[in-house]
Amino acid sequence: MGRVLLACRLAWRDLRRRRAQAVLLLVAIAATTTTLTLGLLVRNAADDPWERTRAATAGPDAVATATDARALQALAKADGVADAVRPFPTFAVRLGVRDVQVNAVVQGRDITPSRIDRPHVTSGAWLRRGSVVVERAFADALRVRPGDEITLSGRRFTVAGIAVTTGRAPYPSSTPGLIWTTRADAARLPALAQRRLTMPLRLDAPSAAPAFAARHPGVTPWQDLSAYATAELRLANNALITGAWALAVLAGLCVALLVGGRLAEQSRRVGLLKAAGATPAVVALTLLAEHLFIAVAAAVVGLLAGWAASPLLTGPNAGLLASGDTAPTPGVVAAVLLLALGVTATATAFPALRGARVTTAHALRAPVRPPRRLGVPSGLPVTLLLGLRIAARRVRRTILAALSTAVTVAMIVAALAMNRDVARMDGRATGPDFVPGAGNPVTERVSQIVLVLAVAMLLLAAVNAVLTAWATSLDTLRTSALARALGATPRQITSGLVAAHLLPAAVAAAGGIPLGLTVYAAARAVGDSSASGQVPILWLAAVLPTALAAVTALTAIPIRHAATRPVAPTLRAT
Repeated sequence: MGRVLLACRLAWRDLRRRRAQAVLLLVAIAATTTTLTLGLLVRNAADDPWERTRAATAGPDAVATATDARALQALAKADGVADAVRPFPTFAVRLGVRDVQVNAVVQGRDITPSRIDRPHVTSGAWLRRGSVVVERAFADALRVRPGDEITLSGRRFTVAGIAVTTGRAPYPSSTPGLIWTTRADAARLPALAQRRLTMPLRLDAPSAAPAFAARHPGVTPWQDLSAYATAELRLANNALITGAWALAVLAGLCVALLVGGRLAEQSRRVGLLKAAGATPAVVALTLLAEHLFIAVAAAVVGLLAGWAASPLLTGPNAGLLASGDTAPTPGVVAAVLLLALGVTATATAFPALRGARVTTAHALRAPVRPPRRLGVPSGLPVTLLLGLRIAARRVRRTILAALSTAVTVAMIVAALAMNRDVARMDGRATGPDFVPGAGNPVTERVSQIVLVLAVAMLLLAAVNAVLTAWATSLDTLRTSALARALGATPRQITSGLVAAHLLPAAVAAAGGIPLGLTVYAAARAVGDSSASGQVPILWLAAVLPTALAAVTALTAIPIRHAATRPVAPTLRAT
């Protein structure tokens, strides 16, 4: 217990002395925990609106459609059917409101609400003669409300109310949009196509609805209706969870880079601790505790930020009833904490144990362990040669930085491919069944997800680039000071090290482009999507120079700061 307390006290003092580094790590892990929190909250919210709406509307277990009333009468007496109601006449008409003309599906209903599939009125009132009730998502697209007038096949009707249902997927998951009229009014309306009959069913075993539907053509189980109605929430959940894993990889790289830099900076301090009697376990525990403190804080920040942002992404389709506050459950809190602590502990353990095992004399004598010397071609410009010889000695750090760049570029390319497919989906959402100018909630939700993930990815990539440059500048303090003493300028030192960072970044970015296309193709295959996933060649061509420009800008700042330190104090300190 005494060793743990000592390690915690030392870790707390280190955090207070190095606040900038602590903030960078906090931001990196918090971006991951925020994304994971959003993904888990969206997953929890996907089922709640459907179940709430189904309960409020006495939702059917299955819906049968046919043109022959006798077929539906026979189906109502089939094995497994507990109850059925009088079939509703259903047909397509032309709807007009203001200057908008669009197809709509009219369903004739009784003035007395049905015992199965009873639309829940959210605004206005239920049907009366000469009036209609509009499905809420369709009403939002049409921008109509109770009291407005619309035309159906040229006949005028007053909108009596707005309602939701689970007997049919809401607009635009199901097109054309749905309008309810009285049976008498429906009988007088001319149809654009053949009239059909719709009969909601109550089954003995609702969970067996898919099997019942497989035995009876023309029957749709409630599970399929639920999947259509909550498609955007489930798509958002899959995208966020996938993004959270990619961000976890970047956060782990961020922690590893930070720990490596801290060991280079604190090599002498490690030697002093060991000379004072600290065991390698205490030294390693100190480094681990320091980063676990940040991980816990980042988990709390991520939970709060994800909870605050969740209403933007967890709100259901307008055709469903909202489930209220989506507070994180104990399971969500535990998952976020485990991710933050697991990523941090995994990335910290190996470099911390390796640094703690360095002998006391070696740690006191040299602040940086002897680097591995690799051969670098000599026929290069002096600036680039200097940077390559310095950077090539830290192969592990170079690989970590390149992996960070590759993951970021891959996810950005995947986001571009998804955004392109979203644009194609919007382009296809035209025609007589779609309201002109109305937004598509499915594609809008996907666009929001792409924006959230892109911002989080770029933020973590920026933190990783800064940490890589910072760790490199710490490792090369003595080498850079000697080069400057021999006549090199700070500009040459900065240019050389930045150029050395650009070479692995260029390779990683070039590899990240096909990796991103592969990741998106795999995601489409898993989701059984028909999207093409094609990205314009000009977009892909712009990814590489953009990534290299960002790496240049982010690495130049900390390297330039280190390169301008006074030469004499640096050499005396080392």
